[in-house]
Amino acid sequence: MTEYKVQVTTGDMTHAGTRDYIHVTLFGTEGETERTNLDKWGKDFATGMTRIYTVEPKASLGKLLLVKLEKDPYLLLPENEWFCSNIVVTTPEGDRILFPCNRWVSRGELVELRGGRAMKVFEEEHPLLIDHRKLEVMLRQKLFKWGVYAAGLPHMNNFKDSSNLPDELRFSLSKNVELASVKVNTAIKLKFTGLADSTDQWQSIEAMKKVFLCNKTPIAEYVSEHWSEDDFFGFQFLNATNPNVIQRCSELPSNFPVTEEMVKPFLQPGSSLQREMEKGNIFLRDYKRMDGLPTRKYDQPLHLTAGLCLFYMNPENKLMPIAIQLHQQPSEQNPIFLPSDPENDWLLAKMFLKNADVIEYETVYHLMMTHFLAEAFAVATLRSFPVIHPLYKLLIPHFRYTLQINTTGRPLLMGPDGVLSQSSLGTESLTELMRRAQSEMTYSSLCLPEDIAARGLESIPNFYYRDDGVKLWGIISSFVKAMVEHYYPSDTEVQKDSELQAWIKEIYTHCFLGDKKSGIPTSFQTVEEVIKFVTMVIFRVSAQHAAVNNGQYEYNAWTPNSPLLMRKPPPTTKGKSSMKTILETLPNVGETVNFMSLGLLLTSPYSDVVLLGTYPVERFDEPAPKKMIKEFQANLTDLSEVIAKRNSKLVVPYNYLNPAQMENSIAI
Repeated sequence: MTEYKVQVTTGDMTHAGTRDYIHVTLFGTEGETERTNLDKWGKDFATGMTRIYTVEPKASLGKLLLVKLEKDPYLLLPENEWFCSNIVVTTPEGDRILFPCNRWVSRGELVELRGGRAMKVFEEEHPLLIDHRKLEVMLRQKLFKWGVYAAGLPHMNNFKDSSNLPDELRFSLSKNVELASVKVNTAIKLKFTGLADSTDQWQSIEAMKKVFLCNKTPIAEYVSEHWSEDDFFGFQFLNATNPNVIQRCSELPSNFPVTEEMVKPFLQPGSSLQREMEKGNIFLRDYKRMDGLPTRKYDQPLHLTAGLCLFYMNPENKLMPIAIQLHQQPSEQNPIFLPSDPENDWLLAKMFLKNADVIEYETVYHLMMTHFLAEAFAVATLRSFPVIHPLYKLLIPHFRYTLQINTTGRPLLMGPDGVLSQSSLGTESLTELMRRAQSEMTYSSLCLPEDIAARGLESIPNFYYRDDGVKLWGIISSFVKAMVEHYYPSDTEVQKDSELQAWIKEIYTHCFLGDKKSGIPTSFQTVEEVIKFVTMVIFRVSAQHAAVNNGQYEYNAWTPNSPLLMRKPPPTTKGKSSMKTILETLPNVGETVNFMSLGLLLTSPYSDVVLLGTYPVERFDEPAPKKMIKEFQANLTDLSEVIAKRNSKLVVPYNYLNPAQMENSIAI
């Protein structure tokens, strides 16, 4: 009698096991087995369990094609879903074939699993597999449909509530419990201290340190002590949560009339502004994208300034602000503030600048340019590729939990009572801000090495985001190159992969809205094009998200450093600001802790973490990609060691691009 050994692994998450009957049918080129009940002495499908069963057809099935799973009730007991991790079948000829499952199985479901090496659509030969592939993609496209959040923004998934998502795309039980715990514990502490829901104005800067009763970190404390210092202000534009905005300045904008006399005292003795620009030591941050956005309704007018800031990289390699203009158009009521101005005037000018910065950062560089893009990449992947496709196997781990966090987070951030909607800008203006950013977004700006070069930041010192990010881009690119070239040995194979072409077309249409000037490809013609694009996707949903997400609490919990709203108007003349003015301008107590709580929730450590390069779910069945993954992991470990060594010598370490502390996907 011919024997097939069927190894079944149940997932190790809570409640993954089942009491129900599990049946298997094997399909091959020469026939199929009878429907076989998998049953041995004792419990068969407990959480984390692997058991091996024997299936005995009358003759060899030939080349094994599919495994069909079915789940039937056990007696009259109610349904309890089963999470099947994978099936491994050992054939009579000794071949070991992996059939990844990684999904919850319910009674009455049609579950047919493909196994063996990753296959591109044009490589399929057997009619059964050709039909199976077409049916799988068709069913995916019915399940995952495109939705529209707002005109002019990347499209999203069609699920209105995260509870409607397929179970395997939702948070684990432990993740849900820990998220709820952080929310509840934070709320209790803030309620106990009397900070929650308070509409009182802060009476002193020192009193704001009460927010750290919830959580205290060395960097958050450092920020609270040094936030007003000019060198730390400049440092943050390189190594805090928003390192994506400053650029080298070789010529002043016509609407920023900074003169030599204004800034000469802050430059190297004997130098000039023109000379320093020629040497590449002058940098600019321009908030023109935010100009004209109306502020939200409040019990008093809120204020937002779309200003400009000039920076100087001094001989001590410190990036120093040397001139700030708070509005785009110069006028007598819009003076250029200087470090030599009265202390409170200069401090207030920097705070208005940081107010605009944190709003644009959270809305554009965090929410839209990581979360929204990742969601569109994920939906396109789910709609375009069957699970046997090599790019599905490569990419799907990098979209873990992304649909849930976006579906849950959108109303919590951007709804009428959302945290971001409580900033100086309401929902409509925040949406318009993202719309403006979307219209300006280019493929090049999403590729870190090109973005760094375009902003002229290749040689600016102490730019750890660039240093770590470029190395990480290279490591990811090398890994992707090995994978893609393994499955696409020629440009011809890229061109004739209709599923690959459908994938990039969906991304071009639904993520970049068919905008030709974005530079996003509408199709792939070469292997190199695929490597570059896939590298960008993986970097953006892992490294770039970590860079803009993981420091939120440390740098933004201290409200004077990153105020999300400003209650008083910006200064129009010099010499009239005081500490009383500053306190009246900042958010009140309740608003402060509300903003702080968001940062804490999004950066707290959770146990259910899958780090970059970690692939706990086995998807590839060939030795070559398994070896590539190990090499990828080794390179990431080497980079982590380099970063740790560098950080040990820094007063303020930069750890946001350390692979040892970076998730594989946007999972929070």
